[in-house]
Amino acid sequence: MTSLTDETETRPDPRWRSWDGAHGGHVAALALTAVRDRFAGGDRAVRTLTIHFLAPVAAGPLRFSGATPAAGRRSAACLFTGHQDGTPVVFGTALFGSGRPGPSYEGHPAPRVPGPGDCPVLEPPGPGAGAGFAGQLEIRPATADRPLAGGERAELTAWVRFTDGRTLDAAAVTTLTDVLPPALYARWRTPRPVPTAELSVHFTDTLTAADDDGWALVRIRTQRADDAWAVDDSAVWATDGRLLALGRQARVVRAGQTAAAGTVNS
Repeated sequence: MTSLTDETETRPDPRWRSWDGAHGGHVAALALTAVRDRFAGGDRAVRTLTIHFLAPVAAGPLRFSGATPAAGRRSAACLFTGHQDGTPVVFGTALFGSGRPGPSYEGHPAPRVPGPGDCPVLEPPGPGAGAGFAGQLEIRPATADRPLAGGERAELTAWVRFTDGRTLDAAAVTTLTDVLPPALYARWRTPRPVPTAELSVHFTDTLTAADDDGWALVRIRTQRADDAWAVDDSAVWATDGRLLALGRQARVVRAGQTAAAGTVNS
């Protein structure tokens, strides 16, 4: 096992604030960057990232320590922990691996929706919605489903791009898997916190050929919700339909919504 006695330090961007702390997708992107640059990866592409959120991440220094228990010619696995003030706030794993020619199959084609230029801009939610980070994004819903519209299905699909013009690299795509509201918001009319307890992201080889216009099509849907927990699946596609990443989240559904969430299958 290769381990590091020192640490690498970063700071969450205060503009990426959610209900109780830094936005989970933003924190996951910071973790990926820290792990890739300091502890593992090298020239290998990232294949998967899994992060567990132990506590809200504040705006101060976030220090990552890591170890590489397994590394070979084609892949490397890394374990990491993020600390603030000496307390673990996140931990997770990342897998890096080089590619080679092989069979291909596409099981998640992009949905047929209007392009971003033909979709309306979604106005950022008010301060009570706990989504301060929304000002860093341009979001254009691509279907009739809207957050807090009391719809029948727990699914949201939208074109998204960063207002700072960043390209769709692995860190940006990691953030995109978590930028839409929890899919249960499509059924509710009043916001409530639904924080992420775990986020896993699986990346594709097409990430290296992502579009330069910055737009990505993002879909999130709740597979099931009960016992105050929910499972959300997300997908991110480039404008030409290439799948960039798949995400899955375990979420905690907190109190505050008067209508029962019920059980959702989609």
